[in-house]
Amino acid sequence: MNTETLTGRVMNALENARPFLNKDGGDIELVRVEGTKVFVRLIGNCNGCPMSFSTIKLGVENMIKQHAPEITDVIETGEV
Repeated sequence: MNTETLTGRVMNALENARPFLNKDGGDIELVRVEGTKVFVRLIGNCNGCPMSFSTIKLGVENMIKQHAPEITDVIETGEV
């Protein structure tokens, strides 16, 4: 049984995604986990990039769902 917390599993997924974002001069921060939704903030070159929606939906969200299948949505937010 996986005893790691949901937030911990999401953080691990973000750590796995981080090198791909860093390669393009960007990064990602976890803002919060709210129920089955994860709120993240893109920073660096990823912030405002026209491909950021694809980055979140096709890359980050898939990676998070591999680590935490109960997550239903990953949402980019400008919150700090």
